[in-house]
Amino acid sequence: MAEHMSQSELDYPFRLLEYVNGFRVSKVIFSACELGVFDLLLKSQEPLSAEHVARELSASVDGTERLLDALVGLEILEVETTDGKALYSSTDVANVYLAEGSAKSLHDMIIYQSQTIYPLWNNLVDAVREGKNQNEKTFGSLPEDVFQVIYRSEEEMLKFMGLMNSSWILDGHDIATAFNLSCFHTIVDLGGCTGALAREMAKAYPSSSVTVFDLPQVVETAQKHFAQENDTVTFQTGDFFSGELPDADLYVLARIIHDWPEEKCLPLLKKIYDTCKPGGGILLVEAMLFENRRGPVMAQIFSLNMLVQTEGRERPPSEYTDMLNKAGFQNVQVCRTGKSYDAVLAFK
Repeated sequence: MAEHMSQSELDYPFRLLEYVNGFRVSKVIFSACELGVFDLLLKSQEPLSAEHVARELSASVDGTERLLDALVGLEILEVETTDGKALYSSTDVANVYLAEGSAKSLHDMIIYQSQTIYPLWNNLVDAVREGKNQNEKTFGSLPEDVFQVIYRSEEEMLKFMGLMNSSWILDGHDIATAFNLSCFHTIVDLGGCTGALAREMAKAYPSSSVTVFDLPQVVETAQKHFAQENDTVTFQTGDFFSGELPDADLYVLARIIHDWPEEKCLPLLKKIYDTCKPGGGILLVEAMLFENRRGPVMAQIFSLNMLVQTEGRERPPSEYTDMLNKAGFQNVQVCRTGKSYDAVLAFK
């Protein structure tokens, strides 16, 4: 049963107003990332005035000062007053997660949210009414495959790959260690994009070989922009829908199944099952709904995002279990990580 609001909440709905204004908060952070506020403050050896920041970013002083003050109010920046002048500096959280140069930066994720997801969400009403994604209305064309929108240019591909890379900066270790996967000596991450999750797998299981299998243009871009010195993973090109799959003990599908309706997912899962060796397995990584679909809120919001952007949806564990069983997999195990993404392991 839903919690009843107190009289004070009915008199003035603070939480409701916080939700209603949430898009403004997002845009404050998006805009600061796009302008380069956090990179400038990270590189500076001392706090900066609004005038200094505005000059470096080729922005108005008035607009810059208002943006900086809003970031202070959100506790993302700090401010001190010296000789009557406000001087701004970054917090540790901003330096680690919002500056582009940081090893744990979520900058690419935020840029993708701002420039691609945000415009799509302007058409959420139409998506709910029509029950279909809004790529045509937002980007002017309706391709056969949603990834033709995502990969419609190298710039868009890089933004999407940055989003995926950022996701595993936060959740990769928890996913790699959700189950003990040491019994799998060869691991293939199907649609593994930049290799960020695969590297977490390789780090957790150094005796296993880990391969990223993705489209040729994705692999080329990953090796050009996201390669690491002495990389712990290898890359192989192919199309897991239409081509042959490489041999593996464990196949990983991370944020793949949620892109598609069941009728497209089942043939892929059956194909993996048929390729899989006896005793081998499959690991699905998704943001799972509760069985009653009443949460988690983030998974519910992700599911709406699937509505506006793809043909898919987020699902509760029972739906993944059902699909895996239909494909032939058995002994399905579920692990909720407590982070954005959860894991489902099944065996042949």
